[in-house]
Amino acid sequence: MGARILELGRLPGTRVRGTKMKVTVNEECIGCGLCESTAADVFEINDDGVAEVIVDDASDFEDDVQEAIDNCPVSAIEAE
Repeated sequence: MGARILELGRLPGTRVRGTKMKVTVNEECIGCGLCESTAADVFEINDDGVAEVIVDDASDFEDDVQEAIDNCPVSAIEAE
């Protein structure tokens, strides 16, 4: 059996720290406001009653965004 060589690098679906962080909120959002209270510099509840991202690059708020992702009750937040 031959040896399998694994390339070191980032895992699929992860982002290298220090690069631009794009955050999106999908249609599953229920507008509970948890993301806004966790990362007010990144999210706000819009006039339709659902969360929206208010920055193009959220890399300065990465830890807060990750907390919002981890705690979103409907897993509506995605980051890349």
